[in-house]
Amino acid sequence: METEQKTAQCGCGHGHDHWSCGHSHEHTAGCGCGHDHHDHHHDHEHEHEHEHEHEHQCHGGCACGHDHHHDHGHGGGCSCGHDHNHEQDPGEARKELITLGAGAVLLVSGLLLRGFYTAAPMWGTIVLYAAFLVAAAEIILQAVNNIRRGEIFGESFLMAIAGIGAVIIGEIPEGVMVFLLYRLGEYLQTKAVSSSRKSISALLDVRPDHANLLENGSSREVEAEAVQVGQTILVRPGEKVPLDGVVLSGSSQLDTAALTGESMPRDIAPGQNVMAGCINLSGALEIRVEKSFGESTASKILELVEHASEKKAASEKFITRFARVYTPIVCLAAVVVAVLPPLAGWMGWDRSVYSALCFLVISCPCALVISVPLSFFAGIGRASREGVLVKGGSHLETLAQAQIVAFDKTGTLTEGRFSVSDCLLAEGVSREKLLELAALAECRSTHPIAQSILTAWGGAVDGELLEDCQEVPGHGVSVTVNGCCIIAGKRNYLTENGVKLPPEPASAATVVYVAADGIYQGAVLLRDAPKKDSKAAIDALRSLGIRRTAMLSGDSKQVVEEIAREIGLDQADGELLPQEKLELLEKLRTLVTGNGKLLYMGDGINDTPVLAAADIGVAMGGLGADAAIETADVVIMGDEPSKLAAGIRIARHTNRIAAENIVFAIAVKVLVMLLSVVGRVELWAGVFADVGVCMLCVLNTLRINRR
Repeated sequence: METEQKTAQCGCGHGHDHWSCGHSHEHTAGCGCGHDHHDHHHDHEHEHEHEHEHEHQCHGGCACGHDHHHDHGHGGGCSCGHDHNHEQDPGEARKELITLGAGAVLLVSGLLLRGFYTAAPMWGTIVLYAAFLVAAAEIILQAVNNIRRGEIFGESFLMAIAGIGAVIIGEIPEGVMVFLLYRLGEYLQTKAVSSSRKSISALLDVRPDHANLLENGSSREVEAEAVQVGQTILVRPGEKVPLDGVVLSGSSQLDTAALTGESMPRDIAPGQNVMAGCINLSGALEIRVEKSFGESTASKILELVEHASEKKAASEKFITRFARVYTPIVCLAAVVVAVLPPLAGWMGWDRSVYSALCFLVISCPCALVISVPLSFFAGIGRASREGVLVKGGSHLETLAQAQIVAFDKTGTLTEGRFSVSDCLLAEGVSREKLLELAALAECRSTHPIAQSILTAWGGAVDGELLEDCQEVPGHGVSVTVNGCCIIAGKRNYLTENGVKLPPEPASAATVVYVAADGIYQGAVLLRDAPKKDSKAAIDALRSLGIRRTAMLSGDSKQVVEEIAREIGLDQADGELLPQEKLELLEKLRTLVTGNGKLLYMGDGINDTPVLAAADIGVAMGGLGADAAIETADVVIMGDEPSKLAAGIRIARHTNRIAAENIVFAIAVKVLVMLLSVVGRVELWAGVFADVGVCMLCVLNTLRINRR
């Protein structure tokens, strides 16, 4: 059978060729066809905090003088003076265990010699001093080095003063216990933090380092960074896809769980896009590389997570400011505790000095400084595993406060794949002629509606013959070809141009009216079905206490209202221009109460003004949507709106745990500090109130990673 090649003509009966408009549908506010074409240049300059407050090193504000190497930019401003490097080196860990063991053995031996070897009690004292040196030497040396750098008020300084003070007043075993308990707590704390961070890193490290480059019919292993755009790579079953690209040959299933959180494998065939980090489960795939190693989806995700801690939550910032002034104040208070009671006759000098030493040990704010930033980092990691990319603790905190949620329609709650459902024809006009006219009007558009019309037409459009194009954003477009003027767009756009139209069809479909030389030719009806999980997404949000859900769309009111009823939205507004979306968003903002936030969710590369105006913008990133990954506060990978509820749930869980850590740490410290002032606390209890509480807060933080 001979296949006839379609070339778009006017369809108006004039018999001349058409195209060559030079018309560029950039669709800032609409292509003019009436169906809300979106701007894909998403600048996203949020009015809320988008500043990078990165403090990789604490030289300027931490007061501790250490680099705080958490890899995620801890930068917490501990003021404690010890190195918050929680990447546990195996050699250092073994050394610390040996030191703890030796110190404990010497301590017990000294106490036994003191108690039972009465003939020479001095031997017990000597062994206790040896235990003190083993346990304290490194910490005292660290305190001295800190002082040399001008950093006096640190945890090592506090511990050194407490331990040496205990020895001076004759409590050598107490001094040894201070250092041993402190070092044991630090060891366990570091182990817990390191374990947590390694698990997060392992789950996020989805980017392979090598690729099988195909050249001259054979493959060779090369560094993934060395592969150029346009080259072909081979991905065998069981291997990770190293670079973003398009499948040239082969079919398989891809495991996208590491990137999207989706457990179901994704079928893949020639012509489909794949992204780096997915695991090829079955057949071999030949893939043409579309993006370089540094620009791949996996690289973008890793970069996002690595820099997420740069945008600190409000609670993190509070802890940082709090810690910078806290330790110097409590050091001064310790002096008061040591001096005032004896002068006032409340207790003796020995007891007051001992109480002051306990007070110093308790004072360090490490539990807050470590556990709170770690909570947000763990929350970001957990959300990433669920396919929700959050660009910082500040955005995670805001996400938890979402109260009103507004959505775009096309590509967010609906599939974004329009199909021509029907054609309403004027007398004497065939379906083919109507689609040809519509194809001419939409020939350069990338909008889903335009693409659906071109697909339904099925022919080739010659752009050389289009002459004149005029676009009215949000209304319609007109093109002129050899004197024939073609108009396509909304109903009011055609009537304003003098086109007489029949009554509006009783349909909830999106309608694109078409006219040629001022004469109505017909209307193209298109429908965009809701996504499978859109209703479940709205139900999940409602179960989380979201007060109102709304849809703001440029599509017809009838279409928008029908979809809203189908998926259960509280509010739906259609036929909106970009500025009208902003106005409605501000009306929704008036419904927010207390500390609640307004969230807007779109496809990530459109609706820029609305995303910027919302308290937090959420983008539907999809597979390989680089623009979304780079611009939004939160990116939903996999295009599943139901993941928004999962992200909010994780954000709330994270905020709750961070708050628990803050309340618990402060409450315990205040209680023990008050008891120390009246002489009711021993030094070992002070150590527990410092390091023990810190360790418990870290362990509490690990709950974030539980499903």
